[in-house]
Amino acid sequence: MSADTEPTFNLKAVLKETELKADTLRAWERRYGLPKPLRSRGGHRLYSERDMESVKWLMARQAEGLSISRAVELWRHLELGGQDPLQSQDYALPKPLDVPAGLARGEAVHDLQQAWFKACMAFDELTAETALNQAFALYPVEAVCTEILMKGLSEIGEAWYRDDVTVQQEHFASALAVRRLEALLAAAPPPSRTGRILVACPPEEAHVFPPLLISMMLRRRGWDVVYLGENVPLERLDDTLSLVRPSLVILAAQTLHTAATLLETAQFLSQAGEALAFGGRIFNIIESLRARVPGSFLGEHLAGATSVIEALLHKPAKAESPPAIPKAHQNALAQFRQTRSLVEAEVLLTTRKLPAPMGNLIEANRHMGNNISAALLFGDIALLGYDLAWVEGLLSLRGQTAGHLNTYLHAYLKAVQEQMGDAGKPILDWLGSVLSQKGEAARNG
Repeated sequence: MSADTEPTFNLKAVLKETELKADTLRAWERRYGLPKPLRSRGGHRLYSERDMESVKWLMARQAEGLSISRAVELWRHLELGGQDPLQSQDYALPKPLDVPAGLARGEAVHDLQQAWFKACMAFDELTAETALNQAFALYPVEAVCTEILMKGLSEIGEAWYRDDVTVQQEHFASALAVRRLEALLAAAPPPSRTGRILVACPPEEAHVFPPLLISMMLRRRGWDVVYLGENVPLERLDDTLSLVRPSLVILAAQTLHTAATLLETAQFLSQAGEALAFGGRIFNIIESLRARVPGSFLGEHLAGATSVIEALLHKPAKAESPPAIPKAHQNALAQFRQTRSLVEAEVLLTTRKLPAPMGNLIEANRHMGNNISAALLFGDIALLGYDLAWVEGLLSLRGQTAGHLNTYLHAYLKAVQEQMGDAGKPILDWLGSVLSQKGEAARNG
């Protein structure tokens, strides 16, 4: 008998090593014959090292999204094909994490999240994946996705906003997280419940992690989910709805601009008689936006979204009519859409001597224009103020703004006056108010 098959460990040792519950382990043995402990003379279970590794292997497959029955089927399939499941390169067990030093099984989720974060910042894919593999072996899939991946991406996003993280680092981490979610989604069991759910990002929304995570969690709960991904246009959406026939449509937006494209999609769905649930970071930051969307808000936390969705599927909520948009905002939006390119060209011409790179000025214009359109569409021009610091950051040079934002806003006000005239009054009033406040602060400061 080889060392790895020698029955050496008692039940307590196996439970401590694997962190599996005793009832679960006994159920696996009884139903599936895996693992296969021997008995001591006193009738107590004795496990080999291979038995212990087989338990870890099954837990790893569960972490990837397989049910225990499917995991056992895979084990048997590999054996029938002449492969040792424990030696299969495609289904290798997670290796112990060695970064940061001293991190070991049983440590807090936070430590694993920080290990994943640091590995991503170093473009160290192997260590990042090892951290995730260890987490999936220790904790439920949903917990790992929300507490490590989602919170890790949020931390990276905040660091990117502060210019502490590069775009390349953010993209690397996002790609790893999305790839893992896609694998979990593909491994989810077939639907066991009636009704289909359509999940998508509205036009121009590229942040797929939240809707992908919701799709994965719903699939694991037995729902039939059709996931469409990023930047789903309104064009021919009616054809998709006819084919899918969803019981519920779910949309997620992260910025003010894409909240506006979500609103336009929501209005289309409302006219088509489709039930909508929505969420996203921007609706957590600006709560007033929720009442403007004809649909049901999913709540501020993704972990609780599935419960809200299942409640809506059981008993659909009646969408209340959003507040009417002021006529002045409607007129300004129509005129701004026609003249936006002229406004932005004039602003660039006026501000070209600012020390900010031309690429930053172009991005500031794009950001400002998107937010003006969104604020007018929502009927509240004051929404422009929530993200003005981002425009200011684009105009900075090594952190020194020195009135650059004021110069830019004056140029924008002048361009709107010349290109839009009286139709631009809501925009002009807001710009004038902001400049007035800044001027008063400078005099008092």
